[in-house]
Amino acid sequence: MITYEFLQQYWWFLISLLGGLLVFLLFVQGGNALIFLAGKTEDERQLLVNSTGRKWELTFTTLVTFGGAFFASFPLFYSTSFGGAYWVWIAILITFVFQAVSYEFQSKTGNLLGKNAFRVFLMLNGLLAPWLIGAAVGTFFTGSPFVVNKNAVADLAAPVISRWTGDWGGLEAVANGFNLCLAHLVMFLAIVLGALYAINNIRHAALAEKLRKSLLRSFILFLVVLVLTLAQLFTMDGFAVDAQGVVSMVEYKYLFNLIEMPVVLVMFLVGAVLLVAGVVLTLLRKTFTRGIWLAGPGTVLVVMALFMIAGYNGTSYYPSTADLQSSLTLSNSCSSEFTLTCMSIVSLILPFVVAYIAYFWRKMNNRPLTNDELSSGETY
Repeated sequence: MITYEFLQQYWWFLISLLGGLLVFLLFVQGGNALIFLAGKTEDERQLLVNSTGRKWELTFTTLVTFGGAFFASFPLFYSTSFGGAYWVWIAILITFVFQAVSYEFQSKTGNLLGKNAFRVFLMLNGLLAPWLIGAAVGTFFTGSPFVVNKNAVADLAAPVISRWTGDWGGLEAVANGFNLCLAHLVMFLAIVLGALYAINNIRHAALAEKLRKSLLRSFILFLVVLVLTLAQLFTMDGFAVDAQGVVSMVEYKYLFNLIEMPVVLVMFLVGAVLLVAGVVLTLLRKTFTRGIWLAGPGTVLVVMALFMIAGYNGTSYYPSTADLQSSLTLSNSCSSEFTLTCMSIVSLILPFVVAYIAYFWRKMNNRPLTNDELSSGETY
C-alpha cells in the first residue's frame, strides 16, 4: 500500500532528479562563460554561441519545472523561499532574461549595441546563474532566517504563514562560507561541462585546443573548491528531525546520512568517478570527444545524492536559523496526500518526456558545428 510518507519520499526523489538534471544542463551557461575565455576569433565565438544556442531552452525549462515541482509537492518551501529570498530568485531570473534577449537580438539587423555587447550578457549569465543557484542550494544545509506559524492562516488581516526575518531578501546567503564554496563549485562545474559539451559538439581544431586548456584550468579550480566544500559539509552540524518532528542539531549529520544510506553513497561515488573520468579522458586523449556523456550522468548522480542527504534520513531540508522548530521537513511542508497521489500518477509520463527530449537532442546534434555553418548564415 502506498503511504503518505512514501509519497513524500517519492516526490523528494523527483525533486532531486530535477535538481541533478538542472545542474547538468547548466553546461549551456558554462559554454557561455567560455565565449571570451576560449573564443579568441570571431568564428570561434560564433561557434560557441551557436553551440549553446541550440540547447538554452532546455535549461530554462528545467529550472521552471524544478520550481513548479517544488510548488506542487512542497508548497510551504515555495512560499517561504520564493517569498522571502526573493532577491536571489529575481537575480537568477534576470540572468536568464539576459540570455534569452541576447540569443534573440545579437544578430538582428539594426543591433546598435553590437554582437559583443550581447555576448557579454551571455557570459554574465554563464557565470552568475550557476553561482547564484549554488548559493541558493547551499541554504538547504546552512539554513535561512525565517519563521513559520501555520496558525496565522486563520488571521484574516494577515494570513501569512512564513515570515522572513532577514533584511536582505535572501542575499544574506552569500555571507556564509559554505554557501560561497558551493556557489563557486557549481559555477566551475558548469564551465567544465560547457567545455566538454563544446568539444563534443564543435569540429574546429584550434578552438578544441583552447577548450581543453580552459577545461584543465576550470577542472583544477573545481577540484580545489570541491575539497573545501566536502570538508565543510561532512564536518558541520546538521539539522536532524526525530519521530515527533522536533528539530535538533547533530554533529556530522550529513556525513552520517551518507554513510547510513548505502545506495546514496554508491550514487555519489559512481557519479564522482564518471565525472572525473569524462574530464580526464578528454584531457589525455586528443581524439576523445565524448566526455560530456560520462560527466553528464555523473553530475546528475552526485547532485541527486546531495539533495538526498539534505532531505532523507530524518533531516530538515530547509532549516531555519531564526527558529529551529520552524525548519521545513518532508512531512511538515508537503502537499496533501490526495494532491501528492494525483501528481504521482501524472509523473508516470516523465520517462516519455525524457525520451522525447533525448530523441530531439540526438536529431539536433547529428551534425557537428563547423565553419561551414557560419558561412551558410545559420547563426544566432
